Order: sequence, then structure tokens, then C-alpha cells
Amino acid sequence: MAMGRRLTQFQTLLAQQALRSAIPKHSSAGTVLPVSAAAVAAAVRTAAKRWLTAGSLDLFSLQRRKSPGWLSSSSAFLRGAPWARWLPSPDQVVFTLIGANVAVYMLWQLADPSFMEKHFTVSLDNFKSGRLHTVLTNAFSHTDAGHLFSNMIGLYFFGSSISSMFGPSFLLNLYVAGALVGSTFFLIEKAFRAPQKQVYVGWDSSRQSVLGASGAVNAIMLLQIFLNPKGLIYLYFVLPVPAALVGAAWIGLDLVRVNKGQSQTSASTHLGGALVAALVWARIRKGWF
Repeated sequence: MAMGRRLTQFQTLLAQQALRSAIPKHSSAGTVLPVSAAAVAAAVRTAAKRWLTAGSLDLFSLQRRKSPGWLSSSSAFLRGAPWARWLPSPDQVVFTLIGANVAVYMLWQLADPSFMEKHFTVSLDNFKSGRLHTVLTNAFSHTDAGHLFSNMIGLYFFGSSISSMFGPSFLLNLYVAGALVGSTFFLIEKAFRAPQKQVYVGWDSSRQSVLGASGAVNAIMLLQIFLNPKGLIYLYFVLPVPAALVGAAWIGLDLVRVNKGQSQTSASTHLGGALVAALVWARIRKGWF
């Protein structure tokens, strides 16, 4: 219906301009001169051809205007992904990502755990064995309902905002980028730092694995915070805290965790997502997106 209204507006604009072109304002005696219907039709065709060729009619003026500045900018790299073109609305990409995470969680309850460990967690052992897909699949994988719930809450609220501002394919690519860089940071930590921090003899860091959407969601949440540092985030839906303070606390806590070494939380994965958010934010500020 909206497209039909825009076409009607477009046709009305053409007709109005054509009438202005075809009907002289005044004769030498100051009276309006009558014109034939054929003359009006010819003028309409001429005006339409001229505007469509020269581009003097801004068709985008019939679209809903976006906010000025960097919020209305887009990235050919992040928004033009072939696999994201089918996404019909900003909200649906969020629900698609949530649905994928829930589906893999259910798969953990039904499938062979050894199969899931090999294909839905990332580790040096998996990577060296050629299971490279795990650097992405682990970002859709959760074994704990609480872990899944907390990540999906963050994805829903922050992801919906990012998707509304920049489009669904932007959010999808941001999620994937956060997942890949987060997994890479984890592998680098286990390859270079973990051997130096072994807590006991025989500890095999190559078999340590990680899973979860935390790196991807961290990229989304921190980008929103970087874009709106003066906003408020309601911790536990009750306590209002400045967004900049929350972001600084998250990054600082992850840096401490990485420095300490062994932890149940993969801080290196979080920091990978934070790096993605920082790079995307910097590019937005420079007008590259």
C-alpha cells in the first residue's frame, strides 16, 4: 500500500508539472488560454522523460527520511552481504539470530555430546584438526540456559537498536565479525599466553574450548555504547547506569581476567568483540560507513 501511495504521489507530481508547462499562465490580454487534452498528454510525456533522464525529480523524497549525519550512513561492506539480502526487516534478523542460538541449544540436549564438542566449540585442538567452521559455529552454541538467556537479552535490546539504525545486514555482519574475531583472540590466547600460565603440570591448553555468543553480542552492545555513551543502561532492568561507565567496566574487567589467566569466562573472546565494536565505531565517525 505504501508503494502504491508513492506511485500515486509521483504521478500527481508529473501531472502538476506537466500542466504548469503546458498551460500558459496568461495571454497577452491577461486571460488563460485553453489547451487540448492531447497537448497536456504530450507535455506529461515530455516532462516525465526529462525528469527521469536528468534526475531532477528526487524519488527518494517520497521515502521516509532518516536521521541526518552518521546515523543514516551505511557500509557497502557490512550492508551488502549476499546472504543478508533476504532479511525483510530490522527486527526479524534479531529473531533469526535468537532462533539459531536456541536451535543449537536444543541440539546440545539431543545430539551426541562428542559431536557437538567437535563442531560447536572452538579450541586449538579443533582448529588444528581442520574444523575451521567452529570459529563461527561456537558463537551460536550454548549448553547452559542462563548463559543463553543473558546473551539473547543483550542481543535483543542492543541488536534491535543497531539494526534499526543501520539495517539488518549490518547487524548480521557485525555479529559474524564479532564471533570470528572473538574466536581468533581466544585461539591466540591459548596458543601463546596460556602455556605460560599453566596451573599444574600436564595442563593441555589446546583442549580447552569455548562456546557462546558473548563475543558477537559484546561487539553489538559496545558499538551501541560507543555511539551513545551518554545514554543510560538499566542493569537488571532497574538500576540506571551511564552507558560509558558500563562499557569501561566491561572492558576493564575482561582485561583483568585475561591478565590473570584461567577463568570460566573467556575474556579474550569478549575483547575480540570489543575490538570489532571500536573499529566499526571509528569508521562510522570518519564517515566510511
